[in-house]
Amino acid sequence: MKILIADDHAVVRQGYASLLSTVFAPCEVFEAVNGDQAFSLSQELEPDVVIMDVNMQGISGIEAARRILQRCPNSKVLFFSMYDEIPVVTQALEAGAKGYITKTCTPEILIEAVNKVAAGQLYVEHELAMRLAVSRPEQKDKRLKEMTQREFEIFVMLAQGLSVKEISEQLSISAKTVSNYTAILKSKLNISSTAELVHLAIETGLVKVGAQITDA
Repeated sequence: MKILIADDHAVVRQGYASLLSTVFAPCEVFEAVNGDQAFSLSQELEPDVVIMDVNMQGISGIEAARRILQRCPNSKVLFFSMYDEIPVVTQALEAGAKGYITKTCTPEILIEAVNKVAAGQLYVEHELAMRLAVSRPEQKDKRLKEMTQREFEIFVMLAQGLSVKEISEQLSISAKTVSNYTAILKSKLNISSTAELVHLAIETGLVKVGAQITDA
């Protein structure tokens, strides 16, 4: 796997480059000092994952992400920033990022986020995801606030069209456990089918129109 870290603080870059190169070995980790260099290196290296800060000298990380994904659509962008404001998170995801975590998270969260994003899954730090889900008037559904982190994760994966088998494999839990969570979700959300679950996810902005709908 190729990972590109774009951050204008050398200590941050080098520290996380060391961590990731060890955890994901064999792995190549490259560094960029700003958004412009990240864009240039992405065209040259075509990294699997770009870990991007939001605020850097020159173009912002969000603009850099847009440019990178236009030229390198197979790359996955994970934002890793001090900013935890929902408008910033929204802009980052709308730019095409697959994930957003804050620099206050634990190394374990960073590693999990890289794993998920590299696999093409959406990963937003739990607290941010919950705030994001209820931030806009049309998303103020109290039922979403009642979910545990695992329930919310499975809710999103089901809404994205993943099957019980696929979810069990990706989360390393049994299919029966996923089915149990699905039943709990349907009860909490007062819905009777996965199709209704997808519709709720679309209404709350968690999934874009066009998600695969499979009844269950």
